[in-house]
Amino acid sequence: MSTPPTLQEIAWHRTFGILIGAIDQPNFWQTVVRRVSDVLRFDNWVALLFKDGRPYLLDESPAEDGGPDPLFQDYLGGIYLIDPFYRVNCEQAQSGLFQLRDVAPDCFAQTEYYQRYFHLNVVADEIQFNCRIDDRQLVCLSFGSRTPITQDEVAHLALFQPWMEALIRQRLLHGQHDPHPPRVPSHQGLENLKATLTSREFDICQLMLSGHSSKRIADLRDISVDTVKTHRRHIYSKLGIKTQSELFSSLLPS
Repeated sequence: MSTPPTLQEIAWHRTFGILIGAIDQPNFWQTVVRRVSDVLRFDNWVALLFKDGRPYLLDESPAEDGGPDPLFQDYLGGIYLIDPFYRVNCEQAQSGLFQLRDVAPDCFAQTEYYQRYFHLNVVADEIQFNCRIDDRQLVCLSFGSRTPITQDEVAHLALFQPWMEALIRQRLLHGQHDPHPPRVPSHQGLENLKATLTSREFDICQLMLSGHSSKRIADLRDISVDTVKTHRRHIYSKLGIKTQSELFSSLLPS
C-alpha cells in the first residue's frame, strides 16, 4: 500500500503548480519571489539577464521611495564587473545555486566595492539562482539578506534549483510578457577606463577591485607578485590617481 503524501509534499506540488501557471504572466518574477520567501528570509531581490557579458534588468524589489535605486544604477553602469558573482555570471557562466561565500575573493570585505556599495545594498549575504541559456545569455535571480543565510535555507533552495532553472528557461521564451523591457545601462565610465588601459591592465584592475590579493592575482594569471605591482603602478599613473578608492570611482558611470 502506498504511503499518502505529507502536508509538506502537497504544499511543494502546489507551489510549483502556481509557478508553472505564472510562466507567461506579467507577475512571474513576483510570484517566484513569493514562493522563495516561504523558505528564505531576504531583504531585496533582483532578476537580471546577462547578455554578451552585460546585465539588463528584468525585475527587482521596489526601492523605499518607489523610484530606481541610484546605487543599483551604478551596478548596471559598470561595477557589475567587480561583483563577486561576475565570474559565474559571465566569465565562466554556469547554471546552479551560488552563495556569496562560494564566490567572494579573499579580500572582498576590504574592497571599496564592499564598503561603498555591497555593504549598503546587501549588507550580510547573497544567494542566487543561475540559468545559463546559451553561450551569450544567462538569467540570474538574486536575493540579498541583512543576516547570514542559514544552511537549512540553502538546503531548501537547493531542492528548488532544478525546478527554478527549468522555469526561468521557459520564462525566457515568453519575454514579451515582462512588465518592462530590459533596462539598458550606461557604460560611459567603464568604456573610458577600457579605452585608457591595455587589456592586461584592465584585467588586473578588475581583479584588484574585486578583492583579490596581489598573491591571488599572480596565481590566477600565472605571473609574479612583482609584475602585479608593476601593472598597478602603471594603472595609477595612466589614470592620474594614487589610491584604490580613486580607481573604484573611475569605474563608475560619469
